Amino acid sequence: MYDCIIVGAGPAGGTAAYHLAKQGRSVLVLEKESLPRYKPCGGGVSPAIAQWFDFDFSPVISVKADSFRFTWKLGDPIEAKIPTKEPVWMVRRDIFDHFLVQQGQKQGAELRDNTEVTGIEFQSDYWQVNTANGPVTGRYLIAADGVKGPMAKWLGFKERKRSLAGALESEVTATVKDKSTMHIELGLVKNGYIWNFPKADGYSIGIGTFVGGERQDFKKILDEYARSFNLDIKTSKQYGYPISIWDGNQKLHTQNAVLVGEAACVVDPMTAEGIRPSIFSGLIAAGAINEALSGDANALEKYSEAMNEQWGTEMAWAKKLAGAFYRFSNIAYQVGVKHPSAPQVMGKIMCGELGYGDIAGRALKRLISGFGG
Repeated sequence: MYDCIIVGAGPAGGTAAYHLAKQGRSVLVLEKESLPRYKPCGGGVSPAIAQWFDFDFSPVISVKADSFRFTWKLGDPIEAKIPTKEPVWMVRRDIFDHFLVQQGQKQGAELRDNTEVTGIEFQSDYWQVNTANGPVTGRYLIAADGVKGPMAKWLGFKERKRSLAGALESEVTATVKDKSTMHIELGLVKNGYIWNFPKADGYSIGIGTFVGGERQDFKKILDEYARSFNLDIKTSKQYGYPISIWDGNQKLHTQNAVLVGEAACVVDPMTAEGIRPSIFSGLIAAGAINEALSGDANALEKYSEAMNEQWGTEMAWAKKLAGAFYRFSNIAYQVGVKHPSAPQVMGKIMCGELGYGDIAGRALKRLISGFGG
C-alpha cells in the first residue's frame, strides 16, 4: 500500500513525486510509455520554477533564450531583449521530464514505466489501480495523465471547464546560428501563433490556435513558415496534439484524489505555456496530499481553492487578453506588440516576474485605442 500513486510522469507528476517522496511518503509513479519518451512541446520553461526545487536544472537546459523576434506575415519584425534576471530555458521534453522523475527516484519514489493503467476502483479508504501488469493500491491518487488521459473521467469529473486548443509541432535538426532568440509569428495563423524555439542541435517549430475558429491547414502554414528559415519540416516527423487550456475555476479534487497538469486544464490561454502551471499544480497537490496523510480532512479541498486563487485569478486575466488579442491580432500587433515595452513585458510574464493582472488593464485599453475608441 503506497501513500500515493501518481498516474503520469510529465512535469506535474514528476514534481508531485519529488515533493511527496522528499517528505518521506511512499510514492509510485505509473507511466504508460517507456522513459525517456518524446513529448511534442515548444519546450520553453520559465526559470521561475527553480524556486520550487532544491536541485540544479542546468543539466537539462538545452539553451537559454534572452531575446524575442516577432513577425507579422513574415515581415514587419520586432526584436527585443528580455530584461529579466534569468533568460527563458529551452528544453527537450523527453530529457526534462525524465530528469524530474529521476530526482523523485533519488528521494525514494518508485517508477514503473511502460505500465498502462486500465482502470481504478475505490475500496472504502484507498484506491486500487489496475494496470496491464496487475493491480497496485494507494491511499491517495494523483491524476497526471494529460489532456487525453482517462483518469479524470474515471474519477467522475464529467465535464471539465476547459478550452481545447490544437497544435502541430516538428523537431528539426539543424545548425542553429542564433541560440538565444525565440521567433514568434502572428499573422500567418488565425487565433494563435507560430513559434520557432532554438535548441542546442535544432529547432522546435510549431503552430497553435488558442481561441476557437475555422479549420486551418496547419501543415501548409507551418511548411511555409519553416521555409522562411530555410528549413524543410517535411523531412521531420510532425506531431498534432490537443492542449487543455484553463477556462475558469473548477473543483480539482474528489475522494482521496486530485487532478494536476493538463488533466486539471491549467494551460495559459494567452501563451499556451503549460510546463510552469503543471509544475505548480504538482507542487500544490503534493503539499495537500502530505497534509491529508497527516490527518487534515480538508486538505484536498484546499488544493482546489489554492489552484483557483493562485493560478485561476491570473488565468482569468489571461483569458480576457487572449480573447481580444487573437481575434483582432492585426490591431494587436500594431498597437500592442509594436509598443516599445510590449516584448519586455511578455518576456517578464514568461519568466514569472510579472503577472497578467499587472498589465491586463493597460493592454486592453491600448487595444481599444487601436479601434479609435
